[in-house]
Amino acid sequence: MSTITLIGTRLADAGQEFVYQGEASACEGCPYRDQCLNLSAGVRYRVSDVRDGAQTLDCGVHDTGVTAVEVEPVGVKANVPAKNAYAGSKASLAGPCPHTQCPSHEFCEPAGAEFEEDYQISEILGEPPHDYCMLDRDLTLVEFAPEDE
Repeated sequence: MSTITLIGTRLADAGQEFVYQGEASACEGCPYRDQCLNLSAGVRYRVSDVRDGAQTLDCGVHDTGVTAVEVEPVGVKANVPAKNAYAGSKASLAGPCPHTQCPSHEFCEPAGAEFEEDYQISEILGEPPHDYCMLDRDLTLVEFAPEDE
């Protein structure tokens, strides 16, 4: 289900994904707080539509202002331990990884998912993008189901 919210104009493109980080200190006293702060912190969203004719409003956080868009929560692609990873099961991330140069790092520490949390697997995507895991983990690339609002 989509939600109407205000986001920075640089993010306001259909298909753009972001993880909502919650209220910033610059939001204090803003007249648009109720329209901006209506998402769940830590959840990954995709812009599904930019509202036609929406004006750009001044913002203390976004230097080019904010505009109205429709967003919906989306799943997070992640590497999880391969053992017992199948669509419909729950899994958690394997743990932090210091190897930031690895092609799988963005999936081992994905934005929008937390360590020690269980997530429903909606789809098995297959092998991770790395040739081998430098931490010797047996991983599978999956997509977690979107968070329920």
